[in-house]
Amino acid sequence: MTARPEAPETTYDFVGVGLGPFNLGLACLTEPIAELNGVFLESKPDFEWHAGMFLDGAHLQTPFMSDLVTLADPTSPYSFLNYLKEKGRLYSFYIRENFYPLRVEYDDYCRWAASKLSCVRFSTTVTEVTYEDELYVVRTTDGDTYRARRLVLGTGTPPYIPDACRGLAGDFIHNSRYVQNRAELTKKKSITLVGSGQSAAEIYYDLLGEIDVHGYQLNWVTRSPRFFPLEYTKLTLEMTSPEYIDYYRALPEATRYRLTAEQKGLFKGIDGDLINEIFDLLYQKNLGGPVPTRLLTNSALTDARYQDGTYTLAFRQEEQGKDFELRSDGLILATGYKYVEPEFLKPVRDRLRYDAQGNFDVGRNYAIDVTGQGVFLQNAGVHTHSITSPDLGMGAYRNSYIIRELLGREYYPVEKTIAFQEFGV
Repeated sequence: MTARPEAPETTYDFVGVGLGPFNLGLACLTEPIAELNGVFLESKPDFEWHAGMFLDGAHLQTPFMSDLVTLADPTSPYSFLNYLKEKGRLYSFYIRENFYPLRVEYDDYCRWAASKLSCVRFSTTVTEVTYEDELYVVRTTDGDTYRARRLVLGTGTPPYIPDACRGLAGDFIHNSRYVQNRAELTKKKSITLVGSGQSAAEIYYDLLGEIDVHGYQLNWVTRSPRFFPLEYTKLTLEMTSPEYIDYYRALPEATRYRLTAEQKGLFKGIDGDLINEIFDLLYQKNLGGPVPTRLLTNSALTDARYQDGTYTLAFRQEEQGKDFELRSDGLILATGYKYVEPEFLKPVRDRLRYDAQGNFDVGRNYAIDVTGQGVFLQNAGVHTHSITSPDLGMGAYRNSYIIRELLGREYYPVEKTIAFQEFGV
């Protein structure tokens, strides 16, 4: 196991900042490598992954093999199957015959893995990173200092609040806090859900299930032209491949940014079965009379006001070019997440690479610094690595790549070709 030096003069091979699934996977994969001495710093007191969306029955959209380690090292003791074995649930999972772990189960798996690691420091908030004497110096709120030759950034993507709702008063929530606020929401006379994608669909289905119990008006509004299903066919899944990364990276920057917008349905769509379940539930509830709910597409939120406990939401139906308003007591923003460059990187910005759009220029090896081998980025690279960036199944691949860069040699096999199709000519 990776040593856990406590001496303040320790120089680490790398410091990982943030502990979402991707950096946690890196921690698991580097733990048995004696040549690597790393430490991971996380501001939260424990591992937490989308706890606000732990709805009954909610599951991952990727199979269990997209765990922290399996696609890099199927023999790792940190695999999801080993977690099930230790928890006494392996046979139950086998009998269940469903490849997709429950979301709450995946979170518990990650907590289980984190508890076994010696290289993780929870409740440790990074305040500043500087570069001194050819080392990255990481300072924290508790006064500790960590020195390392390299950094791996895994700070994740914070909830995105649309411009129309910045500074908005009231008790509106982002979907990341839905479960914690569900009870209060259901007491309101009307609720409007803004956004599309899996989280929005799960919340709508949950609230629709009790609409006749609580008697609220329920609106679901999205600017998407329709309620898009997640495209999950096997040839499309080949886009999560080394070959597609190489193809995508070779495209002109402007083309890549255009594709970034066009490919959202490949990783932000709704599970097809859930779409059908929503329709069936609407059909069932409509047997007793009209259901107090509206589903509106092509409608972009342009303005929001709050007064006397009520939100006035302005929308534009983009295909018709018409403006309209909705009034609602409750407001849920299922508007996704967007990467924000951490403030603690300001002192080393001159060492980082940026593209013409002001985003990190992420190398093929996931490095973003001027040397091409000093600072690595987890996720936040859709504009350079396409849909492989947020995909859980590609986390082990990316970490195998980063580990090869850290070691200077290949420790876990890094696949070069897996796809049957050719992406370029």
